[in-house]
Amino acid sequence: MKHSEFTQLLMQWHMQKNTRQMPWKGEKDPYKIWLSEVILQQTRVEQGWSYYEKFIKAYPTLAKLANAKDEEVFKLWEGLGYYNRCKNLLYTARFIVKELNGVFPDEYEKILSLKGVGPYTASAIASFAFNKPYAVVDGNVFRVLSRWFGIDTAIDSAEGIKIFTSLAGKLIDKKNAGLYNQAIMDFGATVCKPALPLCSACDLQENCVAHEKRLVNHLPVKEKLLQRKNRWFTWFLFTHRNKIFVTKRTGKDIWQNLFEFYLVETDEKTEWQTDTINEVLKNQLSIANADIVHISPVFSQQLTHQNIKAVFIKIELSSVPVSLESYTCIGFNDIGKFAFPGIINQYLQSASMQSTLF
Repeated sequence: MKHSEFTQLLMQWHMQKNTRQMPWKGEKDPYKIWLSEVILQQTRVEQGWSYYEKFIKAYPTLAKLANAKDEEVFKLWEGLGYYNRCKNLLYTARFIVKELNGVFPDEYEKILSLKGVGPYTASAIASFAFNKPYAVVDGNVFRVLSRWFGIDTAIDSAEGIKIFTSLAGKLIDKKNAGLYNQAIMDFGATVCKPALPLCSACDLQENCVAHEKRLVNHLPVKEKLLQRKNRWFTWFLFTHRNKIFVTKRTGKDIWQNLFEFYLVETDEKTEWQTDTINEVLKNQLSIANADIVHISPVFSQQLTHQNIKAVFIKIELSSVPVSLESYTCIGFNDIGKFAFPGIINQYLQSASMQSTLF
């Protein structure tokens, strides 16, 4: 039941509210879909957009690309990097023209056998061009499924890839495979974003496990976090009537079973200002009225495999929002009774913070 509910809600969002625009969106020509996917393999949509349009203008058909001179194609590719993508693009275009009579294959396995085409790209072409029921599984899909179903298996582990690929296959709308794949990718890119997701305006919020259990900023889990040199944490210290909200870390990450404040982790340092803070309060926690009391300087803690950089933001609330009801509310004088990670203790014990916090 939960599977069908997810698919139904996602498709409703897509048909009624998805306004994301891209030049290849809705495209049925397998050549153009393939071209867009190759460009986007190592490239952000914003950068790949202009390259896609330049390629389509220069080579509007597969045959045009196959007959182009290498140096002309590589010149057009210039700036995208990862030039093996371009080499494979030319090789495969010429293979299809010479060996397949210029007809792009319409079966998943045959598409997958093309040079430079992996499972994700093959699924995208099969579903978008031919409406075959193959689910795309990329970072957006991992994130959406991990959060909505509350799955904490690492998405970059062999077990995680197996679990999420299987789940994605069960969820796909088999009659509208292309629309479904576009929907979940767009939803992950525009609503269920990696940082600052739009939880308060999310059509799938009600039955989202991560939202219910306050795990949005902890999912999805990645094994390779241990290999990252720097991680950027921002803790929001929500206070109300001389009390502060804390929660216990229960995931598989560092500092398990220690207490912390409301955490937002980002890939890079965030320049916190009133607008960005209010965006988090509104979009993640449905908090409309709050006073921003203090933004700390950056604190650091070196662990065995990673360096933690942290900023602390104190927020005074006029009332307790529903989004924080699962947190433990403690008096300022009781903070010392709880076990916190070292970096939080650094902040709590710093002389300049004592007057601000208490």
